[in-house]
Amino acid sequence: MTKDVLVSIKGLQYADNDVRASADDEEIDNIETICFGEYYYRNDGHFILYEELADGFPEPIKNIIKLRDKEFTISKKGPLNVQMVFSEGKKTLTDYCTPFGNIIIALDTKKVETKESEDSLDISIVYGLEANYQFIADCHITIHITERK
Repeated sequence: MTKDVLVSIKGLQYADNDVRASADDEEIDNIETICFGEYYYRNDGHFILYEELADGFPEPIKNIIKLRDKEFTISKKGPLNVQMVFSEGKKTLTDYCTPFGNIIIALDTKKVETKESEDSLDISIVYGLEANYQFIADCHITIHITERK
């Protein structure tokens, strides 16, 4: 894959099982972000750097994705600061720093799957999300990284 890439991130969040059942298994929240980025492969790992603009913040958020085996890490720096680690079969805790205060979040990662081709990388992550020790949602993120043409 070339250095210049397009990064597409789609996230689905489901509330607890009672809400999901009453919503006919439709997602409660569906988010998609598309950004230009840079791709590197070093030390048996994939690295993707990109910036995103978030509503209400004047400066961009700088993101670094690291993928190695069944572990996916995303670090955000700027108006939001966090390092989230998704490690298959593990629950990780992190401090999510926002201008409005900090939130302790837990990521209970069920599955991390990757599919590589010559010009793209697809990542799928299934996890449970907790904030301040309270269950928030079951989540599914899909990330598609492709060469920018």
